[in-house]
Amino acid sequence: MSNSNSLQNSGRLLPHTKMDGDFNMALDLFLLENLSLNGQGPILRFYSWNGPWLSIGRNQKILPFSWEKLVNEKAIRIVRRPTGGNAVLHSGGLTYALVWPTPPRSKRQAYFESCQWIMKGFDSLGMSLHFGNQPQNNNQNNCFSTSTSADLIDQSGFKRIGNAQLWKGGRLLQHGEILLDPPTEIWRKVFGSQPPDAAPSFIPREGLNKYLESSLSSTWPNISWSKGNLTNQ
Repeated sequence: MSNSNSLQNSGRLLPHTKMDGDFNMALDLFLLENLSLNGQGPILRFYSWNGPWLSIGRNQKILPFSWEKLVNEKAIRIVRRPTGGNAVLHSGGLTYALVWPTPPRSKRQAYFESCQWIMKGFDSLGMSLHFGNQPQNNNQNNCFSTSTSADLIDQSGFKRIGNAQLWKGGRLLQHGEILLDPPTEIWRKVFGSQPPDAAPSFIPREGLNKYLESSLSSTWPNISWSKGNLTNQ
């Protein structure tokens, strides 16, 4: 993380939750918008979806007719993300939202710094990740069909984590989807292709967020992280 004097020195780790997609997106946007009200430090939360859900990027305008059919059949539900990028199928994976009040002004540098803790966490589990190098392809509906410099890929070239951002008043919301066990049947129905391979068995499915939270603390040592709770308010 940047050594800027403007950085807050305390951060919050919110508990893992499993909720509907519209609530997940509304909560992340709420956290971003309320940073300016309370002068808070960064916030990180991991969550799952009462799925399967398909989240579409902020700028995706034209959606395939087949998706509407799947919604009508109650095979999937769709929600729009406040962040950019292409569609993400949320099923069998883990999502994170990082809310950062004082990120670097360079989008590229922000991605670089905001992903170091994830890379360190996966490296400690035996999986080395690095940034992709493909150009953004807005003609693709599937987020995991390309690996841009915002995404993290493994040594075999498989995209493991797709990232997207929203900037608001100098503050940053970064979404990331960690691909673990993509469901074959629904993936084919949504994207018309085979899903990527599942993550290796040595990557834990239960408690993965705990490993990554631990790497966050060691990667950003100038931030004092504390456990927070979600209240009805």
